[in-house]
Amino acid sequence: MKIVSLDRITLTHDNDIDFSPLTDLGEVTFFHEVLPPEQVADAVCDADVLLCNKALVTKELMDRCPNLKYVGIFATGYNNVDTAYAREKGITVCNAPGYSTPSVAQHVFALLLNHVCSIRPYAAYTASGGWSRSTFFTCLDFPITELSGKTLGIYGFGTIAREVAKIADAFGMKVIFTSRSRKDDVPYEQVEQDELFARSDFLTFHCPLTEETRGIINSESIAKMKKSVYLINTARGPLVREQELADALNEGRIAGAALDVLDIEPMTKDNPLRTAKNVTITPHTAWASREARQRLINTVGESLKAFLEGKPINVVNERE
Repeated sequence: MKIVSLDRITLTHDNDIDFSPLTDLGEVTFFHEVLPPEQVADAVCDADVLLCNKALVTKELMDRCPNLKYVGIFATGYNNVDTAYAREKGITVCNAPGYSTPSVAQHVFALLLNHVCSIRPYAAYTASGGWSRSTFFTCLDFPITELSGKTLGIYGFGTIAREVAKIADAFGMKVIFTSRSRKDDVPYEQVEQDELFARSDFLTFHCPLTEETRGIINSESIAKMKKSVYLINTARGPLVREQELADALNEGRIAGAALDVLDIEPMTKDNPLRTAKNVTITPHTAWASREARQRLINTVGESLKAFLEGKPINVVNERE
């Protein structure tokens, strides 16, 4: 059995992750760098098992891989794989659900606290010598706001959203949320989308990318929000119409935004959000704690082991 693993650089840079959950299952050929699309087929053409993160697994690629029986994704999302065609070809596709929940929830609050405590401007003030030159024991140049008593709106209410809600509870926040389905098993108020937009002091997005949610952060939805609202998106970049959000930030129609994902990644030089006011952008790192990356490898290994034993788990293209 030939196992080929692509995109290793997207999982570790300094060998801080244990890959034995994969290598214990057989000999694995690793490709460290992200291969250009035209080189992927040559790398995997004789593979029985393909493991990848962002590589496109298209109809054309699968047709070039006559032995391919299994595709394991180093991610929860799997829109880089033509799952319908894989099902036609009898190729099992498995993802890695749930591995990043603590890491993403933690990142949401890192972004929130950076904003409400004005961490970045105060740190810059100190680093530039401002405090050393001051005759006063403190500095009140930048606003500081408590989370306690504020309303956190959550768009979508899956596993990560529930973890975010638990942390918000600990800060004394009021949690409201909207979801496509009714959630009666949680102690939070479920509201319609427009009410979520109108009431939230902070609004965080934790929904999949669908035709319904694509571009949900736009001029029209922003007009329904408080001018003091702070938006956070750690879910999917295309939820945001980036030019419309940049315009709202620059014109002061909302207080600020924090984004960990963008429509095009890596960020393009001409992205309007790069120079927008009151925005914090991190380079798609919410998922990437060392612990989360290790859970990811463990989960992909467990799924492959289960497949080899004839009891597949985490299958995303099962026959209906």
